[in-house]
Amino acid sequence: MSLRDGILLGMGNPLLDISAVVDEAFLKKYDLLPDNAILAEEKHKPMYNELIEKYNAEFIAGGSVQNTLRVAEWILQRGNVAVFFGCVGQDKYAKILEERAHAAGLNVQFQYTKDAPTGTCGVLITGHHRSLCANLAAANHFTIDHLQKPENQQHMRNADFFYVSGFFLTVSPPSILAVANHALECNKMFLFNLSAPFLSQFFKEPLMQVLPYVDVLFGNETEAETFAEEQNLGTCDVREIAMLMAALPKVNTKRSRVVIITQGAKPVLIVEKGVMHEFPVTKLDMAEVVDTNGAGDAFVGGFLSQLVLKKSLDVCVKCGIWAAQKIIRNSGCTFDGKPDFSIEN
Repeated sequence: MSLRDGILLGMGNPLLDISAVVDEAFLKKYDLLPDNAILAEEKHKPMYNELIEKYNAEFIAGGSVQNTLRVAEWILQRGNVAVFFGCVGQDKYAKILEERAHAAGLNVQFQYTKDAPTGTCGVLITGHHRSLCANLAAANHFTIDHLQKPENQQHMRNADFFYVSGFFLTVSPPSILAVANHALECNKMFLFNLSAPFLSQFFKEPLMQVLPYVDVLFGNETEAETFAEEQNLGTCDVREIAMLMAALPKVNTKRSRVVIITQGAKPVLIVEKGVMHEFPVTKLDMAEVVDTNGAGDAFVGGFLSQLVLKKSLDVCVKCGIWAAQKIIRNSGCTFDGKPDFSIEN
């Protein structure tokens, strides 16, 4: 099937990842947990310079949605399949982000603000664990006005698939709902990610406003368990939670909600039309695992790369698993060479 430019549109927080290997003492110093994702508080602000000055940190174009779209572009090997909306500052970090995005074939349509620097994310690697601490800065300044520009309205009309991360709930719920309503009115597909446990805990109201529009919902087992607890679903069994999430109210009744829960090395759970499916994950030798940062983003990138090609759900999921396993062999959400995904993977 031939793809067209801009068939996939993503919206999220463009962040420059500052990635470094640290020790447990560093995490303790900044009150951080392994395998967690949080927003930076005042006490975390000195951390970014410390990573650059003392820990030989790498700069990687990051932010969950941007990672996902870069992975999809890499697998498709075409360029300009995806358009990305997000807000950056008017600074050198924004230029680095733009360069890295363009090199990956991604069409970034940034909103620029003078009021804050480009957002950064500390990626703290301890062994096979990673802790994320995001200083959203400029990313927080995204406004719905950006969507209303004629050229961006055109990008929305061009797209058939819309992907937004839960992280964007902290930034601009009105923008998420505007995109979700557009998808509903045009019977296009709206995909959303639970993204982190704290969103289900502290951003319940905007999350539950968005959920009825969601055609495909992604999350991992921890995010699913937290969602169930906060919504009083009455179970901590991930399979039951996935079934219940799929059955929550949905405004577009032309298609049933698909729920996809990843569980690390355990099978990926998929609920489609009320039926549970499991997809096994080949366990990697721990010696091959370099960094789990970006595994979830890569999974969605692999999934979307096949979805825009109108492939079956099975193929989309298999490509997601394949992409996640590629990315965790590298530092950060990075990849090299030509993708070698095949349905046999």
